[in-house]
Amino acid sequence: MDVLREHLVRSLRGGQAFVSFEKALSKAKPDSINARLNGALHSIYEELEHMRLAQQDLLYYTFEEGWEPRQWPEGFWPEPGFEASEADWEEAVKGFIGDLEKAVELAEDPEIDPLSVIPGSVNEFTYLREITIIIEHNAYHLGKIVDIRKALGDWIR
Repeated sequence: MDVLREHLVRSLRGGQAFVSFEKALSKAKPDSINARLNGALHSIYEELEHMRLAQQDLLYYTFEEGWEPRQWPEGFWPEPGFEASEADWEEAVKGFIGDLEKAVELAEDPEIDPLSVIPGSVNEFTYLREITIIIEHNAYHLGKIVDIRKALGDWIR
């Protein structure tokens, strides 16, 4: 079980098959966070805020029995047309990283069997399922953030 926990923690923090969150999110130019390459794509801020909201929802589901998920899709994205300030960006980064560390704590907790069903889970979801979804979802949207930053000329290797 220790090997599984270590793998989950490394995957949550990134830097294995994808760039670390710190690298992908740091040094984003303030004028880039709201930029849209076209109307079909989200901004960097929208991608990050979506990641934060989805991750938070998955975590609260594991910790709070009776947790009610947000409405899909509107509850998982910022309001259309919202222009984030630098303070909004910093708050989203801080919130995302803070909840990511809660996911790490969940994966490391020796009192929780990752294969066990979450108490109160109507669908018999396991802790491992929720952690895996966080990893997959974050990796997908992190890749989008990196691509958007590259296309905007706002990517530093």
